[in-house]
Amino acid sequence: MDVEVKAMALNVVIPEEMRWTDVRRGEEFELQTITVRLLPDGGLAAKAYGKPVEGGRGTYVSFPVRDVPGIRELIDAAALRGGELWAQHRGWEA
Repeated sequence: MDVEVKAMALNVVIPEEMRWTDVRRGEEFELQTITVRLLPDGGLAAKAYGKPVEGGRGTYVSFPVRDVPGIRELIDAAALRGGELWAQHRGWEA
């Protein structure tokens, strides 16, 4: 079967010591996860997501990923681990 895959995505937890805060719409968020997408050309795209510092549910908005020590390595390691997990899938169970 010829299947066209546009992108694959995975979510990785940002270790506590690497987390940062950012402000969106007047609300401060602690960034806790990164969504990493494998693009059709083999490149990676990434966005950070988090929870409002003040608590509550807040809105689900993306933030740019900071290029700080360790984050690039975290994204690369997550992509490699994600590939390993995809390769070991056991099939879809409805």
